[in-house]
Amino acid sequence: MFSLPQQTSKRGIGLLNNQFLSNITSIRNVSAKITSIHAITSLKTTAPTRNHTIQESTKRKLLLERPGLFAIKRGMITWFNEKGEHIPATVLEVDSCEVLGYKLFKDFGYTAVIMGTIDKLKNVKSTNDLRIFETAKVSPKQKIGEFKIRSIDNDIESKLIPVGTELTADYFSVGQKVDVKGVTKGKGFAGVMKRWGFSGGRATHGTSKAHRTPGATGGNQNPGRVFPGKKMPGRMGHQNNTGFNLEVLHTDGEAGILIVKGNVPGPKKSIIKVSDAIKEYGNSINNTIPQEK
Repeated sequence: MFSLPQQTSKRGIGLLNNQFLSNITSIRNVSAKITSIHAITSLKTTAPTRNHTIQESTKRKLLLERPGLFAIKRGMITWFNEKGEHIPATVLEVDSCEVLGYKLFKDFGYTAVIMGTIDKLKNVKSTNDLRIFETAKVSPKQKIGEFKIRSIDNDIESKLIPVGTELTADYFSVGQKVDVKGVTKGKGFAGVMKRWGFSGGRATHGTSKAHRTPGATGGNQNPGRVFPGKKMPGRMGHQNNTGFNLEVLHTDGEAGILIVKGNVPGPKKSIIKVSDAIKEYGNSINNTIPQEK
């Protein structure tokens, strides 16, 4: 940018300093005109392809037009059809399942119907639960839960099942498909052979105290750890499970009996959620709203 003067006197050193300072000043003036990225208030970015708000994500989900109900598992039987074929079936009892309230889309981002089942005449300590029962004008319930439905209409409350209505087994029809949700039986602490179906080790020929062990669980020094999700011994069962597309074989509204084909998760006397089959009758709200032209 500049050359050294030929002379090395004090006057030459002074000229060198003055020229250096002038160059620094010019560089500062140029850099001061450059806009810093930190001074920019906003940057133009492309809009996301999907809106990830609670309301928009709810619209994309598969939901049903009507809620389900609670039932009590009573056991399994053998059901004979018209051809004389025997079919394994599960007997469910619908006991005083009533509508307690709603959750609206405008308040919670989704629409749901609050249901309760099995009358509970004492030991109700929650003031919130008591307020729900008093508003619905029903007796206290042992089990309370909600069923999401497909709606974004602000006036949906007038179209829903009235509060205090009791649902019976006739809520479902014979031949339709339903989904059942429950908690599986707890098996306690179990090994990998029972929990995950491992083959285990050899019975003899060098195997000592390792007949039912899982074997190696990971690498040595690399990676030097056990990866998350590795199948190992632990507590088995007592997990949420859903049975899809079970056929309704029989309904009796007066007796409160609902018989479905196949098995249902959970032990006897456990409370089960029964609803219309989501894969058969469910749909997203986006597909039901007429598109503007």
